[in-house]
Amino acid sequence: MKNYEVEQIRNIAFLGHSGSGKTTLVEALLYTSGAINRMGAVEDGNTVSDFDKEEVHRRFSIGTSVVPLEYEKHKYNILDTPGYFDFSGEVISALRVSGGAVIVVDASSGVEVGTERAWKQLEDRKSPKIIFINKLDKGYVHYDKLLGELKEKFGKKIAPFCIPIGEKESFRGFVNVVDMKGREYNGKECLDCEIPEGVDTENVRNMLFEAVAEGDEELMEKYFSGEEFTAEEIHRGLRKGVVSGEVVPVIVGSAVTGIGVHTLFEMLYEYMPTPQDMNEGERVGENPDTGEIVVRKVEVEEPFSAIVFKTIFDPFVGKISVFKVNSGKLTKDSEVLNSSKGKKERVSNLFFIRGKSQLDTDEVRAGDIGATTKLQFTQTGDTICDRENPIVYPELALPKPCLYLAVEPKSKDDEEKISESFQKLGEEDPTFIIDRNYETKQLLVGGQGEKQLQVITHKLENNFGVSVNLTKPKVAYRETIKGSVEVQGKHKKQTGGSGQYGDVYIKFEPSVEEFEFVEKIHGGSVPKQFIPAVKKGLLESMKKGVLAGYPVMNVKATIFDGSYHTVDSNELSFKLAAQLAFRKGIPDARPVMLEPIVKVEIIIPEVYTGEVMGDMNKRRGRILGMEPTGKGEQKVLAEVPQSEMFNYVSDLRSMTQARGNFSMDFDRYEEVPQHLAQRIIEEASE
Repeated sequence: MKNYEVEQIRNIAFLGHSGSGKTTLVEALLYTSGAINRMGAVEDGNTVSDFDKEEVHRRFSIGTSVVPLEYEKHKYNILDTPGYFDFSGEVISALRVSGGAVIVVDASSGVEVGTERAWKQLEDRKSPKIIFINKLDKGYVHYDKLLGELKEKFGKKIAPFCIPIGEKESFRGFVNVVDMKGREYNGKECLDCEIPEGVDTENVRNMLFEAVAEGDEELMEKYFSGEEFTAEEIHRGLRKGVVSGEVVPVIVGSAVTGIGVHTLFEMLYEYMPTPQDMNEGERVGENPDTGEIVVRKVEVEEPFSAIVFKTIFDPFVGKISVFKVNSGKLTKDSEVLNSSKGKKERVSNLFFIRGKSQLDTDEVRAGDIGATTKLQFTQTGDTICDRENPIVYPELALPKPCLYLAVEPKSKDDEEKISESFQKLGEEDPTFIIDRNYETKQLLVGGQGEKQLQVITHKLENNFGVSVNLTKPKVAYRETIKGSVEVQGKHKKQTGGSGQYGDVYIKFEPSVEEFEFVEKIHGGSVPKQFIPAVKKGLLESMKKGVLAGYPVMNVKATIFDGSYHTVDSNELSFKLAAQLAFRKGIPDARPVMLEPIVKVEIIIPEVYTGEVMGDMNKRRGRILGMEPTGKGEQKVLAEVPQSEMFNYVSDLRSMTQARGNFSMDFDRYEEVPQHLAQRIIEEASE
């Protein structure tokens, strides 16, 4: 594949609800551009962008696929993103390197949750976007009603370009209300035609004019005075409005039949920004050595810099790093700096990646997307750059895991392979993490939802031969005391020869610190050299409490008296004496169970506020406050026992029709209600 100048390149992300037809639309673009001779189908598992074994098996996208296309002497880097919410990290990575986006809408389903989420993500980033209404050949579609729904959900930015010609199987094209001409598809190309009789263009054209006028004061005056816009004014206003994000064109078509695909190509080139159009043609980072702000222009003449936004593990090639060049160019057999890690990397080969295919190249220029293999230190989110001109770009803002499950190997032989295999999968998908809880002795995997974790475990088995079960994780409870007690711990052992003797008096009481040890010995009843052994004995004892065997915390231990033997006393004796005192005293100091409390931040549409707050109360949660986000949503802050949050990601999606999301962080430990504590103690004793 040849290299293109930056003004000829468009980097476009495809977003939308799962099943809206994004992958099929990419196939249609590939076929129309001549990149493939025959369109694949998701159902047949032979599409270019859904090439992973899991994607073929499940028939939906799991990762973002990069699909470069050449059409009419221009280059389009299409990033086909997953529609399922569990894989939102893939969407975030794609948006980081794209200049604009296409939101694909299923005409028969209308505005779905995935449509709304895609819109919100793009609005938050102020990204230019086009809406492609797909599947107009499938079933009855009330087009005016659908436009009204888009307008109601997303406001005056909606600018319809088209009116469909025909319905269901007879859908054959559309009227372009910008240029006021018909467009019909004959199976190979889209041809101009007369506007059919009876097609009313006035309402749709007025919606278009209103949207165009919103982003231009001169056109706004003209619109309100009732004057007609010229074709040149419409195109100028649209280009300006789309790039600024103030106008969102709506076009129609069918990915399966190819209708609207030529128009989509034209729209992407005419209205989507070049890499230089975004952020005034500059990318901002900082010098890793000095911390100073560094600005790079998106030009080939600038020093090389790029961000790695995706990592793929190919069974034959190995690790593939996919990157977007922000400035300069990268050539074969060059040495670069991974400024995020402070490590040098050797780039031995370069290629453009199209699904699973590799298209060789000698260089990748500013604004373009390329790939290389076998970078030793580089991971997703890292910056690679010219060694003499270092720069680090901000890391990818990926979501935190909100569902944790325990991993149990089906075979003991798999235990050693698990960590290494998970590490490789984690480089492909940094939105999940592996954490070993040494208290519960469980290996935990955390991610965005059950579907993501199921995919990861299947990949673990298919790619690395490691089979595991996912189970509900144990809660890392704690124990503490609410009362105070003074006890004697005396260890005496005489078996002939040197004996053992240690005698201590210790007071146990509650403390705000995790462990507080105080020495108040008078008159040398316990020699100074044995005091550290007493502390060590207590610390070891606190690893296992008296109620259910959980670690003990928030205890103050004061040694205030004791006795020793000039011959038989030693460190071990006093360590054992302290442990005897602990086991004797803690049961009389009103021991209680503690549970971890997490702080939760929930973002939901206002209409679901009452239901979500009611559910929080059922989970023993405390609402700390609410604040509007200004986008028809509420942010709910709460404190909840961790044990009540294990399946919250599924429950929240169910309550809010997948419109809500949340994050949580550990805050503190708090006493468990008595009836629940008794159940925990009983379960621990089984």
